[in-house]
Amino acid sequence: MGSSSKNIEQAQECCYLEWMSLQSQRIPELKQLLAQRRSHGDEDNDNKLRELTGKIIGDFKNYAAKRADLAHRCSSNYYAPTWNSPLENALIWMGGCRPSSFFRLVYALCGSQTEIRVTQFLRNIDGYESSGGGGGASLSDLSAEQLAKINVLHVKIIDEEEKMTKKVSSLQEDAADIPIATVAYEMENVGEPNVVVDQALDKQEEAMARLLVEADNLRVDTLAKILGILSPVQGADFLLAGKKLHLSMHEWGTMRDRRRRDCMVDTVVIFDACTTVNSGLRPTETTNNERN
Repeated sequence: MGSSSKNIEQAQECCYLEWMSLQSQRIPELKQLLAQRRSHGDEDNDNKLRELTGKIIGDFKNYAAKRADLAHRCSSNYYAPTWNSPLENALIWMGGCRPSSFFRLVYALCGSQTEIRVTQFLRNIDGYESSGGGGGASLSDLSAEQLAKINVLHVKIIDEEEKMTKKVSSLQEDAADIPIATVAYEMENVGEPNVVVDQALDKQEEAMARLLVEADNLRVDTLAKILGILSPVQGADFLLAGKKLHLSMHEWGTMRDRRRRDCMVDTVVIFDACTTVNSGLRPTETTNNERN
């Protein structure tokens, strides 16, 4: 059983790593097409951008389908993945990001790019080109109609998120209900195997798997609808920013975790040195005494 669970977890991690690798591959493709579109500005490049954004939505759907298949064998791994950094797991919602965070990204890019364009205009600098992603200020050109549609969709998605959050809250509360709680209380030895508990937890895992699929579908659907509102250039710019943010958060979380572990090692070394000094012995004396 333990070996089987480990194999499932490895398959889930492999699926995740393949997804992250694919996101990395899409970044230069997006940059290249955005640069071509801004250089030439023809309809052919718009069609190429639409084709690429369609592929990226397809990537997301395929990833969600693979997760759904793997989650039916073990869903709890997705709610606190071992392949994530602690930072990422602290921010996770239903096995991934909140769909509403897509809107926050649109608003953030729109605001920051507008500010940069105003600054450039005041300095009389023409032909602004984004230094960060090779994108330019496309999202600052959102029309009033686009913003209104995005806002309506945002409100709707938040409502869907709240419904799903209530569902997972109910599942979490079930762990303290019959039969799990009563079996745990009546057991002579803590944590000994029990068929009734296994059956109850299996049902809970199945329910969590269904919720994960529902959450992934909401993420894919939200992304597709946002791209339907944006122009080809705006959509590609948004996807580029989203992919860079996702990959960067993983790297930042990993680096912070590594620094934290290194700091803990340094603290242990300092503590050992202080203990030796407080004992009235030099480290060399301690070593000699141990030898004697």
